[in-house]
Amino acid sequence: MRYLILTIFSLATLFSYSQSNGGFGNSNNWSLNKSEIFFSVGATQFLGDLGGLNREGTQNSIADLDWSSTRYGAGFGYRFRFHPRFATSTQLYAGMLSGNDANTDEIIRRSRNLSFRSIVVELSQRLEYIIYAKEEGGARYNSYGTKGRGTKADIFYVFSGVSGFFFNPQTKINGSWTDLRPLRTEGQGLPNGAEEYKRTSLSIPFGVGFKFAIGKYWRLGIEVSYNKTFTDYIDDVSTVYYDPETLQDKVGGNAVYAANPSIENHTWFTEGQQRGNPEDNDAYMFSNITIIRNITYPKPKGMSRTRWNGRTKF
Repeated sequence: MRYLILTIFSLATLFSYSQSNGGFGNSNNWSLNKSEIFFSVGATQFLGDLGGLNREGTQNSIADLDWSSTRYGAGFGYRFRFHPRFATSTQLYAGMLSGNDANTDEIIRRSRNLSFRSIVVELSQRLEYIIYAKEEGGARYNSYGTKGRGTKADIFYVFSGVSGFFFNPQTKINGSWTDLRPLRTEGQGLPNGAEEYKRTSLSIPFGVGFKFAIGKYWRLGIEVSYNKTFTDYIDDVSTVYYDPETLQDKVGGNAVYAANPSIENHTWFTEGQQRGNPEDNDAYMFSNITIIRNITYPKPKGMSRTRWNGRTKF
């Protein structure tokens, strides 16, 4: 996460000169883009206990991204800009996350041989800080005397907020995807086992985005977000290996296999040995292309700018 934060602050410094340029040179321009709806589609990445590069894991670091586990997601939302520098957005997003120890040549993780996938359905509320803006109304706003000029809406921003999400880790057993939570792979809820985990949690997103006009009403954007969660069980891996005999007796053979599918060096993965890293919660990333529709209603002729104030029309 520190690499992403450094990148955001570096870009913020790079664009800080914009305070006296573009849309910030005219306080009226930003109100032409107050309300937007947007649609996002892109790639997802999981950062947790499973998979990673061919070295000892660096959980939650983008330096350990497993590109072969990239999956996809999509969402939609509403953005309201209430100040030249600030906007708030609400988004519903659904994506698939994945991790697989077979994708790394690091000997411990590869021998451990754990894998998972999980749907993530996330509802987020974000606050955006606009670092750079170059905005012009264009021909749409003829009442402003801009006829003949193209629309500009170049905006660079950073954001954070809070998200609530649902997840459901699964793994393949005998060729079928099987829910992992009911299998209690780390003895969740069993004697001397780990605590049971919920399939809902919160996360804190940190991100950066850029968008520009592709017409009077439409914008195209790019967003990248890093989401730090408050759970370590998106991949169903967190603590230590549980007693396989108790698992067999209380849950069944599928639980025993899902808990320890190691393919070699089996003595490394016995009851009480480390299975995951409970000291650092999971994280995930979204990298999206966004299609944005400006739904701010233009000022009618004859209406004062005070009365209009960037009304919205759906």
